[in-house]
Amino acid sequence: MATPRVIGSDAVEDARRRGRIVFEVLPGDIVTALARETAERVGIALVDGPLERPKPPRTDGAVSMRRVLYRRSPKWVAPSRSPRKARRLGKLALIGAGGVGGNVAHLAAMADMADEIALIDITPGLAASTALDLNHTSGITGARARCVGGEAMDLVAGADVVVVTAGRARRPGMTRADLIDVNARVIRQSAEAIRSAAPNAIVIVVTNPLDEMTVEMLRATGFPREQVLGMAGTLDSSRFRNALAMAAGVTPADVEAFTLGSHGDEMAPIPSRARIKGRPLDVFLTREQIEACVQDAITGGGQVVALRKSGSATIAPAHASIELIDHIRGARTGPVPVSVMLHGEYGIDGVVLGVPAHLGAGGLVEVEELRLTAEENAALQNAAEAIRLRLGL
Repeated sequence: MATPRVIGSDAVEDARRRGRIVFEVLPGDIVTALARETAERVGIALVDGPLERPKPPRTDGAVSMRRVLYRRSPKWVAPSRSPRKARRLGKLALIGAGGVGGNVAHLAAMADMADEIALIDITPGLAASTALDLNHTSGITGARARCVGGEAMDLVAGADVVVVTAGRARRPGMTRADLIDVNARVIRQSAEAIRSAAPNAIVIVVTNPLDEMTVEMLRATGFPREQVLGMAGTLDSSRFRNALAMAAGVTPADVEAFTLGSHGDEMAPIPSRARIKGRPLDVFLTREQIEACVQDAITGGGQVVALRKSGSATIAPAHASIELIDHIRGARTGPVPVSVMLHGEYGIDGVVLGVPAHLGAGGLVEVEELRLTAEENAALQNAAEAIRLRLGL
């Protein structure tokens, strides 16, 4: 928590001289009796904060440039430029049509992301029935995407993006690392089909343990790191933002926060760069509350598993996968937390880890290196070392 201030009469008098009629009192501030008397005498209201401040107006860079050029020469006319549109995928393939895969397909169809959505699952009839069910909604929603489904892996052929969710889910008491051996076989089978039938696809790995399975996908496909991404940071960051919003009593839209590191016990939420209504966390929350939010983000997936008993989260991971697809097709811009193979960024090499990165039509564009506190950087290094040990690197 920020160091409390002692607000005396001189501070109130200074506010009066500045023409203020409201004095913000932050949590933990100590207001002297004389200050309260002075405030009442000069007509200044002492208001409990933090107060919500209006966001400063922002002018688009292109608009500012046009104004500068016009002032230099009023005859100058801005060239017409059509607004940027998100790319519509030709084909989106989903290996695994269970809870996460089915939800990704539904969200993608509703957002009109692709001409064709292919669902693949080894469970007889599951993918085909889900595809048919989604096609039946088009008479209501007007969705243009046509869905197909089946057990054959060759349905990935020609896909622009392949999302791999297949694999065994956690049960209560299991860690993500407990799934390494069984799910590695699933990843290798998927990789063989992708390598031969969709060699230009961007692969998004959702199967747990996510960072380790992303390494396995890279090995098995032989693809460059740009083409193989792990979905974790988007989901973990959403859980962190939700925890902070609940603790501060605000909406998640008021919170900016993200997590790095592994998708597991070595997850590294980054409180130093988190903001609530544009202000540091300690304006709203105590150190203990912030630590509780960090732990809530780390254990969020396990909380769902404990309640569900026979499965793991499906809805939030699907939304997180859609966020990555949106970045790939240009519907969203800016850095997004994603698991990628690091080549020296953050002083880490040869390990897949969640970091902020820019994505585009070819997958990874570049990793964005942020300034972290010593404690946060140590957590990132610890996560990398833990993954190395689990993979025997």
